[in-house]
Amino acid sequence: MDIKYRLMTIEDYEQAYALWILCGNGLNDKDDSREGIEKYLKRNPTTSFVAVCDEKIVGVLLCGHDGRRGIIQHACVSPDFRRFGIGKKLVELGLDALKDEGITKVLLVAFKKNEGGNAFWESQGFTLREDLNYRNKALTELVRIDPDYTKE
Repeated sequence: MDIKYRLMTIEDYEQAYALWILCGNGLNDKDDSREGIEKYLKRNPTTSFVAVCDEKIVGVLLCGHDGRRGIIQHACVSPDFRRFGIGKKLVELGLDALKDEGITKVLLVAFKKNEGGNAFWESQGFTLREDLNYRNKALTELVRIDPDYTKE
């Protein structure tokens, strides 16, 4: 299997979006639109990566920072390509890029129900913070694109 890794560009959007949908990433119609991702990539041009096999994107890491903290927004690997180290390599590339930009700490949010994803993040050294509450406030109406989403 010949996997190539490179920086993500807006030209990767359609394939990346399809993969995020396939993997059940929590998306919305504004932030995850082509325009939203383009704005994110312009702000963070050196920290998001894709894994490509035979010209098809099989893994994506949307990663950036605010100048103080790094954040992994969306990460996934196609189910047919899991267990080959692709996710680990994408995370390594993203973390190295953040370090190169002087970032010293990274956060991410994973759905509690995503047992496989949570096990992966733990295997990569990400610890669970039980001393925090994650809070969210939408500044505009957002339509969730997540068939398993239920308001709690």
